[in-house]
Order: sequence, then structure tokens, then C-alpha cells
Amino acid sequence: MIYKNFNNKNKQLNKKKLNNFIKFKNLIEKYPLLKSLTNNYNYSFQKKNLLNFKKYDEYNLIGMGGSILGAQAIYHFLSHKIKKKFFFYNNLQNIRITKSNKKRLNIIISKSGNTLETLSNLNLILSKQKRNKNLIITEKKNNILRAMANKLRSDVIDHKNYIGGRYSVLSEVGMVPAELMGLNEKKFKRLNYLIKNKKFINFLIENVSSIYSNIIKGKKNCVILNYDEKLSNFLKWYQQLSAESLGKKGKGFFPIISTMPKDNHSLLQLYLDGPKNNFFSFFFSRDRNQFKFNNAFIIDGLEHLKKKSLDQVMYAQKKATQNVFNKRKLSFRSFEIKNKSEETLGELFTFFILETLMLSSLLNVNPINQPSVELIKIETKKILK
Repeated sequence: MIYKNFNNKNKQLNKKKLNNFIKFKNLIEKYPLLKSLTNNYNYSFQKKNLLNFKKYDEYNLIGMGGSILGAQAIYHFLSHKIKKKFFFYNNLQNIRITKSNKKRLNIIISKSGNTLETLSNLNLILSKQKRNKNLIITEKKNNILRAMANKLRSDVIDHKNYIGGRYSVLSEVGMVPAELMGLNEKKFKRLNYLIKNKKFINFLIENVSSIYSNIIKGKKNCVILNYDEKLSNFLKWYQQLSAESLGKKGKGFFPIISTMPKDNHSLLQLYLDGPKNNFFSFFFSRDRNQFKFNNAFIIDGLEHLKKKSLDQVMYAQKKATQNVFNKRKLSFRSFEIKNKSEETLGELFTFFILETLMLSSLLNVNPINQPSVELIKIETKKILK
């Protein structure tokens, strides 16, 4: 992984506070959810108990928000290593239940066990795919999903009550699907190593300080410039993490995902010459195995494409954008991924979880709850009744 911090040098605001914050023992005591990022996390299941679920070739994963975004990010980021097929049901609109001749395993995840969209999708899938078996992950308390598990005679894995959904990717919520994808959950666990890595910690502290500086200067849009389609679901995970954790008391920032270089032809003009209330995050992955352009179709005016690959063109566009951003003095940071592995993705998950918790401390907001979302749930139930 290649990190590049924000180009505009801000004073290192609250650096002492951030250095104290990042001490391992203090972190775990303050945020027990971080135990799931460590290599000695105690799961509520044993791996041998998953063997019976590994015989399936196809899986339905049913959940909302943090209950599904992490597993979806893992599946697409590491698709080159995964032979199993996973189908994700994470919304109600225009849901299509994919028909299959194969028996599938339904993995249903909801911490509360009462998530309306998850229960609705489960109902539809049970109606159309009646041969499927079910595995449920939910809190160990009375809830609708537990009652459904009893009715369906389903296996249940306990969701730890101290881990919120959007922080749960390296707990049972993300690691059970990862194991069923044929991946090794241990390789994702990077906190023990990274917390001792000075380069990682320095970059983390500098980023948090720079983001906080941008926010207090009125730059409250974080535009995420994504140059790799396989990162799109990871970035949706990050979008939820930052928005739901920090968007309280009129604080936080608005994470906007921009697909590049496509958005060069729609939004780039606004980024360069519009309101100066944005800061930017570049995400790029090197893919040196892409085919090169066919020289037989290189005509006059396209000589610069000779012996070039799509990866080289994308890199040039990313680099050109950064050069222009520097000239315009637009604030940005950059993440360049050199290889797609469990370790790399585990490092990304760890970085952004720590970044979010540290920002919540500076902004003085509770990063765990989401009280305003609960208002919509209550109102929806009233209307349906």
C-alpha cells in the first residue's frame, strides 16, 4: 500500500491528544469493538462448525448497512481468489430473487434481529427458494430473527452486543462469509501489527489532523475519487462508517463517491472551479496484467497509446488530476493499492475504523449510536400499522 497524505500542510492539530488516543491498551478499553480487529479475537463460533456450510457453491447474503457492506466489499475486492457465488440482498427496491437449480445457503444478518428490510427480503427469498438452508447471525436476545430461526430450525451464530454493525466487518458478521468464500479470516487481522508500525501510525495521525483542519475551515464534503471498480463496495462500506458515526450535532462530513475517470466528463469541472468546500481522497489500484492496446488500430494522433495498457492510461489520468489539483491548491490525499489480498483489505478496514474513532474524539460525538436513524424506523412502523 502506498499512502500519500494531504498536500496542503496544516498545523498538526491535537497531535498530542491523537498520540495518546492511539495507545493500544487505551483503545481496547475505550472501544471493545476493536477486539475484533486483533488476531486473538474470541469468536462465538468454532471453525469446525462451519464445515457443513462450506459444501454449498451458492449463497444468499441478506442484511442491511454494516451487516452486509463489509462482506460485499470482501467479495468484490478479492473476487480473483473466490470460486463460490454470493448474491447480496441489501435493499428493497426492485429486488430480484435469482433462480437457481442449486440448493443455496441463506446467511441472514441483523444485530437487532428486527431490521424491517432484512426480514422482508428473507420472507421473499423463503417464498421463492424453498429448498435453501439458513444460517442466522444476530444478538443473543429475544428478537424476531431469533423467533424465525426457531420456526425454520436454523443454526444461529451470536452477534456480539458490544460491536455495532458498521464496525463488525472483522467479527462474525464479515468473517463467517469470508470463511465460506474460502478465505482465511486470520489474514485480515492487522491491528496488532499496525499499531506498532510507526509509518502507519504517523500517516493515520496526520490524516486525522488534516481532515479535522479541513472540517473546521468549512470543507465538509469528502469527495472519494475511485479509479478501481473493485473498490466500489469497500468505499460504500467506508461511506456508511464515516457518515453514520460522525454525522451528529451538525458535525461530520459528507462522503461522496465519484467514479473516475468517467466523472472527468461530468463532475470534474465542479471539483476544479466550483465551491471550495471539498477535500478529496484518491483510490487507485495497479493492475500490470491488463492487455496492451493493439498497435494495428493506433492511427495518427494516438501515438501516445502505443505499447500502453489500460492501467497505464488510468494511472496517467489519476496523476494528471493530482497535478492539476496541486496547481489549484485543492486538498487531497491518496491511497494506491499494490496488490489485492486479505492483508491489504484488513489494513484498509483497520485504518478507516481507527480514523473514524479518532475523528469522533476530536469532534466530540458518539461514534457508536445513530439516534436519528431510529426516528425513521419508529415512524415507518407507525405508518404500516
